[in-house]
Amino acid sequence: MYFSCPQNVLATNLGFVSRAVAARPSHPILANILLETDGEGGNVSLTAFDLNLGIQVKFPAVITQEGSITLPSRLLNDIVSRLPEAEVTLQVDLDTSTAVLLCGSGRYELRGLPAAEFPQLPQISQGQISYLPVEAILAGVNGSLFAAANDETKRVLTGVHVKVQPQGLEFAATDGHRLAVVEIPYSEEEAALPPQAVANLEVTVPARALRELERMLHHYGEGMIAVQFDETQMVFQGVQQMLTARLLDGVYPDYNRLIPQQFKYQVTIERKTFVGALERVAVLADQKNNIVKITIDELNQEIALAVDTPEVAAGKESLPAQVAGGNLEIAFNVKYLLDGLKAVNTTDVILQMNTPTSPAVLKPIGGTKITYLVMPVQIRV
Repeated sequence: MYFSCPQNVLATNLGFVSRAVAARPSHPILANILLETDGEGGNVSLTAFDLNLGIQVKFPAVITQEGSITLPSRLLNDIVSRLPEAEVTLQVDLDTSTAVLLCGSGRYELRGLPAAEFPQLPQISQGQISYLPVEAILAGVNGSLFAAANDETKRVLTGVHVKVQPQGLEFAATDGHRLAVVEIPYSEEEAALPPQAVANLEVTVPARALRELERMLHHYGEGMIAVQFDETQMVFQGVQQMLTARLLDGVYPDYNRLIPQQFKYQVTIERKTFVGALERVAVLADQKNNIVKITIDELNQEIALAVDTPEVAAGKESLPAQVAGGNLEIAFNVKYLLDGLKAVNTTDVILQMNTPTSPAVLKPIGGTKITYLVMPVQIRV
């Protein structure tokens, strides 16, 4: 096996694929990256797979001799990332599974493991295939992923529930304290695709896999990506990159029934002004419990944000707003509010409420249709 390519190309692709390397591998081979050469196509492929998440990338190179080997991911990354920006040559003795990296005056020797020991990425032979808009996937992931749970005891909630329907995509994530639902209709061109091009789909994808998919799709721009799935696996297939993910088991909560259909109070406010004020009072809120109290004043058409941490500090800011429904005092985890506000990019947002202890809903005015439900925190007098 013998190939050469620019250092920055190898470093970039190694950095991306290594994110699927097992942090605590159950077998030594899972700490390695599989390198394969295709002389006819003129490509090198890199593959990492931790048995749950798999990433494969291909890039052009000058291939002198074909072959395959697995090399330690961390060591290979650390060396290649520090090499000068010059041509890198990798030559492998397959009999001894030894690789030699040459770049400039540097020569580095690495011991690998045979490619035959590396587990194969999942193959979906009978699964359905959808072709989904890249921009729609990115919008859905960006508007929902932050609300997924981190608690592994609520395993099904550590992912994002994705629905692919004839009219568009829906993404939903919740950690039990807040819920984000993103609805993205297809454009006229996308809706006109043949019926088999957009299959019905309802799965829960791990948050980690979607974070890597987001990185992968940012390089695509506009266009469609092929998505194939069955009961346990999902495969996203691009031109030069592929990502596979094991789906989460379990029944996802019926989140639509949690969203109130009517509200007594409504506040319309400029988003950036709201974010700036929340970030300032969050400095104080972080000293104790992250709670911010919001006083809604219909008469003066404003809201007041207040944080009081006894024996430490206190702060208050008033902001102009369009208020309807009367006066109300309500409190939230300031981080949850900021997460929702930063997930949208519209000029104004609407905050809707019924009581100080029932779910509140934040929505952007215009832009992507996002419904962000957040539970208030009970105010102790």
